Amino acid sequence: MSKTANIDELQNKKISKLLWQYALPAIVGTMVNALYNIIDRIYIGHGPNLGDHAIGGLGIVLPIMNLTAAVGMLVGAGSASRISICLGSGDKETAEKIIGNSFLMTLLFTGVLVTTLFIFLDPILLRIGATKETFPYAKEFLLYYLPGNIFLTMCFNFNSMMRASGYPQKAMYTMLIGVIANIIIAPIFIFWFEWGIKGAAIATIISMFIGLCFVMYHFMNKNSMLRLRRKHIGLNKKIVWAVASIGMSPFFIQVAASIVVFFINNNLKTYGGNIAIEAYAIANTLIMIIVMIMVGLTQGMQPIVGYNYGAKRIQRVKETLFYTIKVGVAIGCIGLAIGVLLPNIIVKPFNPSPPLAAETAKALRIVTIMLPLVGFQIVVTNFFQCIGMAGKSILLSLTRQFLLLLPALFILPQFFGVNGVWYSLPTADFSATLLTAALFIWQINKFKKIESAERL
Repeated sequence: MSKTANIDELQNKKISKLLWQYALPAIVGTMVNALYNIIDRIYIGHGPNLGDHAIGGLGIVLPIMNLTAAVGMLVGAGSASRISICLGSGDKETAEKIIGNSFLMTLLFTGVLVTTLFIFLDPILLRIGATKETFPYAKEFLLYYLPGNIFLTMCFNFNSMMRASGYPQKAMYTMLIGVIANIIIAPIFIFWFEWGIKGAAIATIISMFIGLCFVMYHFMNKNSMLRLRRKHIGLNKKIVWAVASIGMSPFFIQVAASIVVFFINNNLKTYGGNIAIEAYAIANTLIMIIVMIMVGLTQGMQPIVGYNYGAKRIQRVKETLFYTIKVGVAIGCIGLAIGVLLPNIIVKPFNPSPPLAAETAKALRIVTIMLPLVGFQIVVTNFFQCIGMAGKSILLSLTRQFLLLLPALFILPQFFGVNGVWYSLPTADFSATLLTAALFIWQINKFKKIESAERL
């Protein structure tokens, strides 16, 4: 596809076809990101001398993995949104400057974060809910995973920018290469070499590096629409702020997710012990899959909305938003049906003990109830990010994760025990939907006023 064709599609192609053209590769990309962790959990569940506590150990490290992913969201999502807006306004030079700045920002931010985590690793693991049974597994995994995290972060960032510059299928292939490599390498290290959880971490790192090589080759290729050029590698204050101001929303989402999982794990440790922590590690797999699909959907929406908003084509922006909401809610309904009616589909691949399987199935039936509303929330939240209204996106993210969920986690377990922890999640989702709906209506009315003014 030519560069001109890419732009023409964003301007004129039917929204439903265009969204799926961009969203399907993005969904595959986000799913791939989630699959690294899911694949590790499944293999570990069947690994020699491992079992439930090892799965629990991988569940414990999830807040730390979310935190490292937050850097990827900060730079990658912010850069992709700005690149789409720049291309919409015809400013290719600034788009390439964004790529160069993003490269250095990723190196610096990831380096500082990983170094800090290494220094305080033991107390951090204990604070986020590790028990004497799960601590050794969690620590061993992170000792090998963290040094290679730069590969994942860099791959995620540049994959987002590749998609934003009009190469959604190529972005999908680069991510698939990494996860296929992980599927092949992980069992060799875990079962054949008998490296256990260490093998899972090393396999993940190698797979991340392979994916990174492919995505970076694209940005070094002279035929690519946008290239990583040496002269643009640096930190321009204006560009750094432009990227960070938009990227702050998904960044805070990920940070909030880390903090929330910290509180969830500690409450589960208090009211349910290891079995509850391990149940959450498995149940969260379905939530992770559904949310990643929704996030991929919004990433597919991003270049369409970003370009047309930059080109002041408001009607096309609205059409994209409405259609994406419908799809997001439908995805949530599928997650609800699986969690409530077919929880064993999620439980069985992890080879849990019967008590763990029963607790996981119970958790799934509770925490998936509000997934259709989550679909609406995620689409609207990311829509504000796409049009450069980072403040509203951050507000919606923090409201759900902090202002509503944390109080629920404090209050409900005191009355319902471990079930109260499960109830907290759908309670927060329902409450957050009300604010999301209010801001959604406000923005639609604002668009109507803009359109009315343009007709005069």
